[in-house]
Amino acid sequence: MTPADWAAFAVALTTLVGTLAITVRHLVKYYLSELRPNGGTSLRDSVDRLERQVEEIMRLLIQR
Repeated sequence: MTPADWAAFAVALTTLVGTLAITVRHLVKYYLSELRPNGGTSLRDSVDRLERQVEEIMRLLIQR
C-alpha cells in the first residue's frame, strides 16, 4: 500500500470511530435524560407514580 492509501485508510477509520463515539454519546444523553424527572413524561416520573400507587394499595390492604 502506498502512503496515500494508508492516509485514506486512517481518515476513514478516524471518521468511523468518531461517528461511533458521537452516536454513543447521543444515546447516553438520551437515556440519562429519561432517568431525571421532568414534570410527567420521563420514565422516572412514571416509576415514581407507580411507586406511589403501590404504596397506597399496600396501605389500604394493611388497614383491612
